[in-house]
Amino acid sequence: MANIKSAKKRILVNRTKAERNKAIRSGVKTSVKKVLAAVEANDKTAAAQALVAATATIDKAASKGVYHKNTASRKVSRLAKAVNKMA
Repeated sequence: MANIKSAKKRILVNRTKAERNKAIRSGVKTSVKKVLAAVEANDKTAAAQALVAATATIDKAASKGVYHKNTASRKVSRLAKAVNKMA
């Protein structure tokens, strides 16, 4: 356990940031699952709507620094490819 005041603060701040990042990552996973479920069900309109929502969620996570911008771009690209392949 840390004895120095600044080290104790770092532990608290890091824990807070980790919880925030975990919540954002969880939201991204949920939105990705919704897109993939719509693709599996062959529901074109639902998949397109879910893709828009997932793209926004992923971009927001990247802007907050939870995901690297290339990782976010790759995730969006793969989802869009899956939705477009349905047509």
